[in-house]
Amino acid sequence: MQVMKNKLLLIDGMALLFRGYYATAIRGNFMRTKSGVPTNGVYQFLRYMLDAMKTFTPTHVICCWDMGSKTFRTELYDGYKANRGAPPEELIPQFDLAKEVVEAFDIMNVGLENYEADDCIGTLANLYKETYDVTILTGDQDILQLVSDGIDVAIMRKGQGNYEVFNVDNFFEKKGILPQQMVDLKGLMGDTSDNYPGVKGIGEKTALKLLHEHETIDQLLENLEQLPAGVQKKIKTNLEMLHLSRNLAEIRCDVPLTCQIDRAVWRFDKENVGKRFRDMELDKFVRLLG
Repeated sequence: MQVMKNKLLLIDGMALLFRGYYATAIRGNFMRTKSGVPTNGVYQFLRYMLDAMKTFTPTHVICCWDMGSKTFRTELYDGYKANRGAPPEELIPQFDLAKEVVEAFDIMNVGLENYEADDCIGTLANLYKETYDVTILTGDQDILQLVSDGIDVAIMRKGQGNYEVFNVDNFFEKKGILPQQMVDLKGLMGDTSDNYPGVKGIGEKTALKLLHEHETIDQLLENLEQLPAGVQKKIKTNLEMLHLSRNLAEIRCDVPLTCQIDRAVWRFDKENVGKRFRDMELDKFVRLLG
């Protein structure tokens, strides 16, 4: 008789909050507490979170966050994410407020200085994938590299409740490569969103072709002389950046986190959460509890 595993939902708090903020800020409806703190991003964040609970029915939930803009990646490459401006003024106070809302549900907030939320998610996913069915909720394609036996990734698409779920069975059909090749893909083509270049002159089409033929960057470099002269030259000229870009793209799964999984049990006490929302001047949030 097969024993059903518990289900762990790992929430990318940064992705949900930013998505929630911009989805509502475009209408100029920031909503505010009595003391003037904007709440539009947090309100939409909560809508996303509660919808995911209904969709994926987890037994355990953990929410992960960045802990500042400086990480080991910015130490490796000072241009990393340097193209991103400061968060909008109305969003800044909502980071702490979102974490308070998460805590109102007795959901753990997890983050560690010098690492990104992605690294915390990767570490927790790999730590628990043997004993839990893990689903990662995000809007960030970078996390697709974590897909494996026991780890699914649910990418949020336009419109609430619209998810594209990637798993080991459908990944190749959807992306044309294997999950572990996502890191090498970024190493070759770079990432304009995170502001690292990869190999100058190699785009997604060429990068995919190279990975189809050679599987990994390491094997590609072993057979470098077999490549077309133009591709050889590009790689040789940008070899240092190729290795650096691959290093920047790789999610670390060995972050020194301490996590008590028994504290992550999903229990939803509507009255208690409603009271805490009112204490936080979030009366309009209570209606979302159903």
